This record gives sequence, structure tokens and C-alpha cells, in this order.
Amino acid sequence: MHLQEKFRLRCLRFIRTACLGLLSLNTMAQNETSQAEKPNFIIIFADDLGYGDLGSYGHPTIHTPNLDRMAVEGQKWTNFYVGASVCTPSRAALLTGRLPVRSGMAGAKSRVLFPNSANGLPHEEITLAEQLKAVGYGTACIGKWHLGHKEEYLPPKHGFDYYYGIPYSNDMDLTRKLEGPKGYWDLWTKEYKDLETSDFNVPLLRNTTIVERPADQRTITKRYTDESLEWIAENKEKPFFLYLAYNLPHVPLFASEKFTGTSKRGLYGDVVEEIDHNVGRIMTLLENEGLAENTIVVFTSDNGPWIKTEISGGSAGLLRDGKGTTWEGGMREPCIFWAPGRISPKVVMDMGTTMDLFTTFSNLAGADIPTDREMDGMDLGPVLFANGKGPRNEVYYYRGRDLYAVRVGQYKAHFITQEVYVPNPKRVVHDPPLLYNLDEDPSERFDLSESHPEIIREIEEAVKKHNSKMVKGPDLLELREKSK
Repeated sequence: MHLQEKFRLRCLRFIRTACLGLLSLNTMAQNETSQAEKPNFIIIFADDLGYGDLGSYGHPTIHTPNLDRMAVEGQKWTNFYVGASVCTPSRAALLTGRLPVRSGMAGAKSRVLFPNSANGLPHEEITLAEQLKAVGYGTACIGKWHLGHKEEYLPPKHGFDYYYGIPYSNDMDLTRKLEGPKGYWDLWTKEYKDLETSDFNVPLLRNTTIVERPADQRTITKRYTDESLEWIAENKEKPFFLYLAYNLPHVPLFASEKFTGTSKRGLYGDVVEEIDHNVGRIMTLLENEGLAENTIVVFTSDNGPWIKTEISGGSAGLLRDGKGTTWEGGMREPCIFWAPGRISPKVVMDMGTTMDLFTTFSNLAGADIPTDREMDGMDLGPVLFANGKGPRNEVYYYRGRDLYAVRVGQYKAHFITQEVYVPNPKRVVHDPPLLYNLDEDPSERFDLSESHPEIIREIEEAVKKHNSKMVKGPDLLELREKSK
């Protein structure tokens, strides 16, 4: 073979080898980039915050500049719902993407778990933390858990690498002697200034170890945030999921010295404004570390305001009633999505629920949606990242283990309504059901049942379809441990 031809062939082989090498390096880089570009997720879950308690949702005297900024730079959702109107089932719905009656985290009598409850979130349930951990995410739960205080039910047993927080509500383990139920309500309406954090023997845990008891609730919002900032800094090199569940503004209300007496709204406002300040600290860290664009932050609340606690409770704004009910004020919450440059800024009037976060985040992370069980979440991606229409057209309002109301489109039918937090609460079955147009009447004042029987029939058909796929788990909230 001619020397010139040999040289040409050698050159071709060299070029081919170099190209193959470049292709291999490019494939490796793409794989690494793909992992690096998986978005981080932060869910910030307030406790008992009402629809009308933020400046961006209309409160005239609570100053929330950081959350308001999130709403301007991100998306403010006006028709966003939780899975229940009280703590335990609402949190189960968020983390599993399923109505809590399916998992057994909805009770016929006991509506939440207590310090002497025997059960917790079943291990057969798949949490969002387990979903994301399976595809390479670091996971942390910081704040209120309320899905089982026993070691086998705590966050480290449900997919979280790290846990720091209280295992149930901050008003539990009350040590002050009370004169019946009236004495409890008097704490918030009459004697509140006499309360100390030591009146509530609530434990603070790190993973499964108690590190403080009683938890100092005056500093707990700041400490949750401190832990969150430290954990983010330590885990920023890989995709991460942080579930930050502030246990305020649930009563008892405690603010740090820096915020006490600073809000026009009184102590409740002090507490909300301190939460807002700490949300701002998280935003600042994400921006300073170059993580903001690739981190989806969601802020919402577990249920509506606890109106029974009077001045110590929040506001549902123009919505009817609050915590514990299936009126809009009990289950429609403020919700803000923020990821500058990634999420399309706008006000979203489509429906969404906390259960949709499971599906949306799983799809973004490349985690398969479970197919061995009925899921209730939907993918909000078309709304978050484009101008698509939201996939959700129905919302089911359960109180305990019973379906009380259903929303289809703009119409909502109440089949059952019930008073809450009063002696011998009145339960009313409505035939025909009450009917409201929530687009025109979000305050649920004008019953349309007589003029629109065809809408009621449509909603009843949706109920039949829903019930045909409903398999309720056993009531796991009722069983209590025997006194020692």
C-alpha cells in the first residue's frame, strides 16, 4: 500500500477513535447533566394558616413581603386544596398523593393522631420522599410530622434521610390542668398571655432521638429554618427534597423576641410574619448558592384557620368557615410556586391539590407513578411550565371517612354539612344537596340546588364513578395505647 494511502487511513482511524471518545465523554456528560438538572423540591407547609392570612391573598395588616415576592415572581394559585381540613389526614394526602381515607389516616371519631395513638402512616404507603429517594434524591423532613410518634412511624422510616421536629401538634402534651373543654378554649381566648412553652411537654426530635422536652416554641421557627439551611448547604451537590413543616400558626402561638409585638395583627401576625421572614432566608440561600432556578419551592398550609380560637386563629378571607369543615375555608388554601426562570409567573385559577405534588414532582424527577394502587394526584406541569390548562376538574371533600362534598368544574355540591368544635355538633344530610357556583360565589352564600338540578345529577354521576374505585383502608386513628 502506498505510504500516502497508509497515512490517510491512519488519520481516518485516529479521527474515528477521537470521535468515538468524544461521543463517550458526551454521553457521560449528558448523564451527569441529566442528574444535575433534576429539579430540587422544597415544600413549606404552614399549620392552620388561612386563605386570607397573607398580604398577597388580601390581608390588610399582616406584612409578608417574601411570600408576596414569591407570588409575583412565581405562581399564585387561587383554587388550591388540601386532602382534609385537619392535620393528620391532610399531611398523609400530601406525602402519599392519595386521599387519606385510602391509607387509613382518616378516622370516624378521632380525626387526628394523639400522643397515645397506637398507629401511624402504614409502611405499605409510598411517600413522596421514598419516590424521590429511589431516583437519587437526598431527603429531609424538618418540622411537624403528625403521622405517628412511635419510632416505627417517624420520618426516617418513611424515606427521609434526616428528621428534626416535633412528632405531633404543638398544643398536645398539655401539662396545665383544665376544667373540661371550656378550659381548653379559654386558653386561647382569655388566658393566653399566661401561657409558657413549658405548659406543653412536646418533644423535639432529631431523627428518632428526643433532644429537647418541652420544645422551646418561642425559637422553633428560626431553628427549623437554621436546620433547613444547613441541610441544603450540605446536600446541594445532588438533587434534594426538603419537606419543611412549620408547626405554627397553630395554637399555642409563640414568637421569638425579635418578632413579638411587631405586627399590627397582634401575636398571630407576629407568628406569620416570622414565618415569612424565615421563608425569605431560604430564598436568599437558594439565590446565593445558584440553586433558585433549579429548585421548585411550594408554600401552602395543611388546612384552614382555627376560627374557634377566636383572635388566636387566622382568617379564611372571603371563604366560608375554616378548619375542621368541608366549607371552602376549611380546605382551600393559599398556594405559591416559585422557581425564578423556570416557572411561568402568573395567577392560576385552575384547580390543584396537595396530592398533585406527588405526581408532578415524581414526573419531573423521573420516578414512576405507582400502578398497584389508586392514586389521586395529577400532573400540574402544563400549568407550571407552559400555558396549558390544569388537568384537574374535580375535588372530593372528605370529613373523616365520609364524603361530604364534591366540586366539579365551578360547581360544588354539599351532601352533608356538620358543625365543628361545639358540644354535640349538628350533622345535616341535604336532599337535594346544597349547590354553589364557586366561580361566582366563593363564599358559598347562594344555594342553586332548586334552579340547577341537572348540575346536581352531573355531580352525582361523578360521585358514583369515584365510589366505584374507592377502597377505604382500616380506621387507624382510633386505636390508643393503654395507659401505663
